[in-house]
Amino acid sequence: MPEREQGSVALQTQDRWEERALPTAYFHRVARETPTRMWINLPTLQEAREAIEAGAVSCTTNPTYGARLLDVESEYIQGVITSVVRETRDVDVAAERVYHRATQRIMEIFLPLYERSGGTEGFVTIQGDPRKDDDPDQIVGEMLRASKLGPNFMAKIPAVPAGLAAIEALVARNVPVCATEVFTIAQTIDVCERYRRAAQKSGYHPPFYVTHITGIFDRYMSEFVQREGIAIRPDILAQAGWAVAHEQYRVFTERGYEGTMLGGGALHPSHFTEMVGGNMHVTLNPDIVRTLVDLDGPVVSRLEVPAPPDVVAELSEKLPAFRQAIAEDGLAPDEYKSYGPLDLFRTIFINGYTKLVRAVEERLGM
Repeated sequence: MPEREQGSVALQTQDRWEERALPTAYFHRVARETPTRMWINLPTLQEAREAIEAGAVSCTTNPTYGARLLDVESEYIQGVITSVVRETRDVDVAAERVYHRATQRIMEIFLPLYERSGGTEGFVTIQGDPRKDDDPDQIVGEMLRASKLGPNFMAKIPAVPAGLAAIEALVARNVPVCATEVFTIAQTIDVCERYRRAAQKSGYHPPFYVTHITGIFDRYMSEFVQREGIAIRPDILAQAGWAVAHEQYRVFTERGYEGTMLGGGALHPSHFTEMVGGNMHVTLNPDIVRTLVDLDGPVVSRLEVPAPPDVVAELSEKLPAFRQAIAEDGLAPDEYKSYGPLDLFRTIFINGYTKLVRAVEERLGM
């Protein structure tokens, strides 16, 4: 079994990566030697340009994007807010427009990739208001509005009951879809079967990505272990997220599902390196991209190497949420939203979007 990365890596978020012969740098070598690809998550304009140079093929955003820009590009996003509130005093409409316009400039950066690839790369995802993800019609309406921003738009939809219904409706309209908030094998099977059914019925097969939110899964497990005082070795615990991701990839591949798996929620370089080797894409924050470019490590195929059975057994015994995640029947659809890791991720989204909403309210004098 390949040696696995354990331990922390210092993330230098304040500096750009060094200039180097990018065609031979890490992500370019990964792309030449394997089907694995890197996407960039929540970038500024400059970070989007640098990510493409480093090898990014597409981009993800989520409802925290406005909050991030308020922290790192405050003058820009405040200017967008000022412009938007001249058009509407409806807070929810204004917040959506601010998010869309901030993302549209990133879509323009990725559009040449989309055009050169014939529509297989260069996508930029947009996700709807996380406070309203119980209404499939609301989700579909948000995504159809966002689809007008550019040809390389991709709808990012949570794999919860209302989102699953929305995915079927969007596939029937030939809208590219990324299923997000996927933590379990049960969700994977559910969303892939929904896509298959909608594609067969409509005749449309738009680009389709199914996430596994590895880093947030690991964060939840770590917090659970600390809170409950669970006795488990750190090196065992560190394998939880990628163990489920590897099993998800096996199920996805063996069942012949259409589309591509997309790793997300990465919090450590290993959340990319453990996915290298298969037809797997992974979205990374700019700091982790910089770290991996600077490390410039070897390309090692790990994705098809399962976690050792004794590791899976211990994780299953001690962590109920892991046991639910790795079993094909571990969750029923009505349990998706209350599942611990998903609830954590969704709460992060709600808090981030609320920060943007409050900035809009402040500008409107509310």
